Amino acid sequence: MKIVRAFPHAKSLWTAMCAAPIVWLAVLIVSAPLPTLAQSAKSSQEVVVAPNENLIVEGVPPIPKSLADQADRYTNFRAAFFASWHPTKREMLISTRFADTFQIHQVKMPAGARTQLTFYADDVRSAKYPPKGGDSFVFSKDIGGGEFYQLYRYEESTGAVTLLTDGKSRNIGEVWCNDGTKIAYSSTRRDGKDVDIWLGEPAHPDDPKTNRMLAQMTGGGWGALDWSPDDKQILILEEISANETYLWLMDASTGDKTLLTAKGGTEKIAYANAKFSKDGKGIYLTTDKDSEFQRLAYLDLSSKKYTFLTEHIHWDVEDFDLSSDGKTIAFTTNEDGFGILHLRDTKTGKEKPAPKLPAGLIFGVKWHHNGRDLAFGVTGSRSPSDVYSVDVTTGKVDRWTSSETGGLNPASFSEAELVHWKTFDGKSISGFLYRPAARFTGKRPVIIDIHGGPEGQFRPAFLGRNNYYMNELGIAMIFPNVRGSTGYGKTFLTLDNGFLREDSYKDINSLFDWIAQQPDLDSSRVMITGGSYGGFMTLAVATNYNDRLRCSVDIVGPSNLVTFLENTSGYRQDLRRVEYGDERDPKMRAFLERIAPANNAQKISKPLFVIQGKNDPRVPWTEAQQMVAVVRKNGTPVWFLMAKDEGHGFSKKKNVDYQFYATVLFIQQFLLN
Repeated sequence: MKIVRAFPHAKSLWTAMCAAPIVWLAVLIVSAPLPTLAQSAKSSQEVVVAPNENLIVEGVPPIPKSLADQADRYTNFRAAFFASWHPTKREMLISTRFADTFQIHQVKMPAGARTQLTFYADDVRSAKYPPKGGDSFVFSKDIGGGEFYQLYRYEESTGAVTLLTDGKSRNIGEVWCNDGTKIAYSSTRRDGKDVDIWLGEPAHPDDPKTNRMLAQMTGGGWGALDWSPDDKQILILEEISANETYLWLMDASTGDKTLLTAKGGTEKIAYANAKFSKDGKGIYLTTDKDSEFQRLAYLDLSSKKYTFLTEHIHWDVEDFDLSSDGKTIAFTTNEDGFGILHLRDTKTGKEKPAPKLPAGLIFGVKWHHNGRDLAFGVTGSRSPSDVYSVDVTTGKVDRWTSSETGGLNPASFSEAELVHWKTFDGKSISGFLYRPAARFTGKRPVIIDIHGGPEGQFRPAFLGRNNYYMNELGIAMIFPNVRGSTGYGKTFLTLDNGFLREDSYKDINSLFDWIAQQPDLDSSRVMITGGSYGGFMTLAVATNYNDRLRCSVDIVGPSNLVTFLENTSGYRQDLRRVEYGDERDPKMRAFLERIAPANNAQKISKPLFVIQGKNDPRVPWTEAQQMVAVVRKNGTPVWFLMAKDEGHGFSKKKNVDYQFYATVLFIQQFLLN
């Protein structure tokens, strides 16, 4: 936290923007002038929090240090995520943050010390040991949130790090072959837009013969899933949209591919999470074929016959892993947002007893090569994400990490409450309500926080800094899952596609009605917020239902789907056009222009806070720029915050902290006052 004192002749917040590109300075110069620290400080000696050198700040008043001091404990939550089991030892790699960013750590036993292995200015969240050896691993990292991920080899004996990719393209989805010599991954190296399948040999990173393009593909939705037991074939996923994907078999030597799942039917089908059976004769996968939900299935490669394994579960199977001996499948289901762990015997088809775990999310299941230890993540309303494992032979559950909560008692945090309301066309929409601390009485103000995606779903995970709003400010929070969210069947998922986009706005309007009917919620004090597509929804709701809001906070949200589709990274365009509509079609273009928040911003009279990452490859910063400029013409108060070293959302602690403090100040001024 950078602290300065406000004196009458102190520099203004322009100091934080002196390194900004000229185009941005031009934009800011014609906007309303920023208040200086001296102008806004309550006294000439007041201590305030200054933005760091990577933040561009406009319209945000000085943040009192007293505010930051009160909120500071809520900025010191940690979380831990499983990365990889060691192939021979009962040890693992995890990703957690001890300084400014998430890095890879080694943990040698349950509740053991977290030994940091990578040290970078940017997050490192992915790392994978090879199936054999264990003296090195491959990890993935980008720069400044740009999502142009590079693959690296880490040598444990020396700590040496070797770049495996070209340092420029986007490289993701690395999958080790069974003998531990090769990885298959996706890369935009050829043209920056299409995603091809590549092979690499991490032990020989400088030999072009061992790091080569296996197959040239068209489009941005290709990825490797698994290798056959003999390492001669690779399972490949082709993603057209959230509703339509296909599986292919690719020859690991020639790159020739064969379609496994038929195309051309009237029903759009999604396949995912495919893995070879241990004998190589079939594939385990999840699919919504002939179903509203993703079911676990077995596909016989010879007969092409499907056997559905979870017909008794009427929820999505979202993740699974097959034990190294092929005898047990561990899988998780998404049941009304909560995650449930299941174990299934592959021979008998019967479920095995699974451990009882806290209510919340169970995710990221992964077997150790010993066939008995299963790792997974657990998070809930009162617990940050931590890593657990279960010994399936004894049922013993071990906790490998215990993430800190800033010294706060997590028992004081609000529990998620599942709520439903009827929307304009009679459909039932659900969401999760978090009530403020019991000491706050009377009707409470409300923050509505809309998830991204759009094919996303809010689920009752740990809320982190948001707990401050409930515990210290007495605000209720509602996280809706409007039409278009995952988890409620594939029909529900498509209800906001294309020309149906505005129906999801109406779901929020119906939520306003529901709030007005609650005796303990104040419908006259409501703020809307969201990130990514949730940011777009924030702007759309603000333009359509301005009179029902006090204020809005848009985080990395598109302001016009036409300009968004034209300027988002090339490898994303086709996938997004299926969801939003193709802006190259004149009729669709006219519709998208008509509903664009940037073209309706004259309707916004309530204060707006826009937050953006300069390096965002998904939603270009120009989407924020155009929205800020047009809303300012209304004379509406607009705060703007952009980080030059972030992408699609802030991840560095120093930036996230400043964003949080500024948001608290915004809420105090415009929602609570």
